[in-house]
Amino acid sequence: MEESTQSAMTAGVPVTGEEMPEPPPEVIEAARTAPDHWLAMVDLTWRGEGPPPLWALIGQWRSGPTGEIEEWRDNPEYRPSPQMLDWSEPTDAVDGALQLAATGYGPGQDVSEALARAEVSVLVTATGSPLAAASPEGTPVIPVYTSQSYLESVGRLLYDRRPVADLVELLPPGHALYLNPTGPVSMLVDTEELRAALAGVSGTEARESAAPVAPRPGTGAGGAEPVGSGRGIGKPARAAKGSTVVGAGMAGSGMARGAN
Repeated sequence: MEESTQSAMTAGVPVTGEEMPEPPPEVIEAARTAPDHWLAMVDLTWRGEGPPPLWALIGQWRSGPTGEIEEWRDNPEYRPSPQMLDWSEPTDAVDGALQLAATGYGPGQDVSEALARAEVSVLVTATGSPLAAASPEGTPVIPVYTSQSYLESVGRLLYDRRPVADLVELLPPGHALYLNPTGPVSMLVDTEELRAALAGVSGTEARESAAPVAPRPGTGAGGAEPVGSGRGIGKPARAAKGSTVVGAGMAGSGMARGAN
């Protein structure tokens, strides 16, 4: 471990005795063979090569002179992954890319690339036009849903299912797609980045179906209706590097599911 990383890791508050989280068997065994060492715990979602970055380290144990675990320290720079935040399992490729991008474990570009090949559900008006709304920050948006479960959370409303390649052409000026607003994490999709991703896939790929056709599709293919004034509703906004994201609050860095 690099000296700068080690210094940052040891900045955490030491926890000893009964308050110390129980180390997994492999850490206990490693401590026996490496007395008087720091043993780092890595978030299993991180899949890079070489030493893990500081933000992917949950914390570390310290082995004493006899090889027994004597201390635990949380890493104050740790970023919990979707699994450690106890978010629900991704429902599809787009949702998976979104969860990783929101927590910093994947690039935001992966969301646009997965979305470019997807088909999504969109709420529609009685005339079949995509229903416009506003994000919690007041941005005009067209909410879209990649899975049936996220759509059903909205309630019994009229909807249609369309390829993203078609839907993006119906966006009025100043509007953006608002991805999975009822999921564990949501995103305002950068329209230009999405158009670039669409340009990189064939017409067949961009329009292939990702799920069965909705049982209550809207009719017609009118343009999106402009959003009106009114109070924004939704979850508090939380920015993630490289994208605008709305999601659940960050969990603490204690020992949670997926740490062993």
